[in-house]
Amino acid sequence: MFLKIEYVGGHVSLHTEINFETEICEWLVAHGGYQLGKIGAQSLDFDAARGLDTAELFAFIGATQGDAWEQVVKQYGNDRDAAQKGFADRLAKQLDERGTVDVLRHGVVDRGPTIQLAYFKPAHGLTPALVERYDKNRLTVTRQLPYEQGSSRTVDVCLFVNGIPVATAELKNPITGQHVEHAKVQYRADRDPRNVTLARRAVVHFAVDPDEVAMTTRLEGPSTRFLPFNRGTEMGAGNPPNPHGHRTSYLWEEVWSRDAWLDLLARFVHVEKPAKGSKAQPLVIFPRYHQWDAVRALEAAARTEGPGHNYLVQHSAGSGKSNTIAWLAHRLSSLHDASDKKVFDKVVVITDRKVLDQQLQDTIYQFEHAHGVVEKIDVDSAQLADALAGQQARIVITTLQKFPVVLQKGVDLPGRNYAVIVDEAHSSQTGDKAPKALKLVLSSGSSEDELSFAEAEDADFAMEPTNPAEDALVKAAAARGRQPNLSFFAFTATPKGRTLELFGRRNADDHHEPFHLYSMRQAIAEGFILDTLAHYVTYEMYFHLEKAIRDDPEYD
Repeated sequence: MFLKIEYVGGHVSLHTEINFETEICEWLVAHGGYQLGKIGAQSLDFDAARGLDTAELFAFIGATQGDAWEQVVKQYGNDRDAAQKGFADRLAKQLDERGTVDVLRHGVVDRGPTIQLAYFKPAHGLTPALVERYDKNRLTVTRQLPYEQGSSRTVDVCLFVNGIPVATAELKNPITGQHVEHAKVQYRADRDPRNVTLARRAVVHFAVDPDEVAMTTRLEGPSTRFLPFNRGTEMGAGNPPNPHGHRTSYLWEEVWSRDAWLDLLARFVHVEKPAKGSKAQPLVIFPRYHQWDAVRALEAAARTEGPGHNYLVQHSAGSGKSNTIAWLAHRLSSLHDASDKKVFDKVVVITDRKVLDQQLQDTIYQFEHAHGVVEKIDVDSAQLADALAGQQARIVITTLQKFPVVLQKGVDLPGRNYAVIVDEAHSSQTGDKAPKALKLVLSSGSSEDELSFAEAEDADFAMEPTNPAEDALVKAAAARGRQPNLSFFAFTATPKGRTLELFGRRNADDHHEPFHLYSMRQAIAEGFILDTLAHYVTYEMYFHLEKAIRDDPEYD
């Protein structure tokens, strides 16, 4: 049956992998909001053939959906054993066909009734029944899970939501001569990528040691690709020292904690489906740490501060800004403050990325299964004005050229609040300077001359004429300045000094800094972009090399 692990407090010293494992699991039960900790060899609850903890599954259903379950039992001739077996088979089949993420979000129909497999936290507390159901989710952690039928193989840690495995982890201890790279090798070499639990249940797999974390959403044997899941330290890779424990304790103390973990499964993870006719497998997108951290930090700040504020997000090329923007847009569109009042009436995304509009629509549809939440403005400014004033679309995607309409609506509709997400990455990646008009908007209406001079001074380039759309935006922004019902969230890879001064935030040393940073140095160290200076040779060095070769008779 169940083995409940009691947390005894204090720091467990690491001598073996088991101690590391014990420390993590005990923390989750004592402080992380998990109902139970189990040890695989001492629990008979896990069905390896179906990839389900049936004890937790039916405990959850019984506690949350008694009436619906009685209807299911009735469909099985009032035979409760047959109903449990039949539903477990049905659920396993649906998980195989639809995937864990979709089943958790939308439930399973069995002979008529729909049984929900999880209840996620509502955006507000106005419906107490939804909050009560959310509180009844059963999160459990199993150590040494015997995941393979007819085998003694186990995985170090497995996280469950209402009996469904959602994540696994292999833990290593450098004191015993093993570290995160050995955990990766274990997944690649010793974990069957066709196994039910590993391949068709768990959403993500973590390789963990006390210093670093890596993760993957697909096991492919030797070809399995892991991505870093580290916080970064000194603007580079890895994790900073933790005076209170392990460098990687953020994984179980923050990411895996009950509310954060359920939120991640509900509103971050999504599935990219292959094009019609393709034989490729669907790709599960799991956020990297900086994406998860940035979105949650921005959401928390906007909830507390309300509309009328600016946020600079400095994320390097290779950071995955498109997904970060999609996640942020969705969350801001349903954001409520502490008094359950909606913070923003509309979210406007300004971008030149042609792929972003479809990506936003596909991603958000997975979260809500509702059409019309996202509207792309592809006709004229009148279409944008209607979308901003209308009630249906919560997220509007447009381009810089139509941006003056957004400013005008901010004046015309002072009772409505707008979140404006500005994607500067496109222009910076193609080598063009970021639009002066955009920086002017984010500078609280600084004069055109002042901002243009600052840009020229920072970038050392000759002044160039702007296009009419930018001129219109400059005049509109300069005339109106910052508006209390508009919040700006600007994404850029390389903000200039003046840009940081105008809309960065002051740190403890009274210097301006971005609200959130994923540096180019970290992106290079983690292998997401190339270091263009790695093989850089100056003209002077090249001249000396060339001259030495020509003057040396040893060289032909």
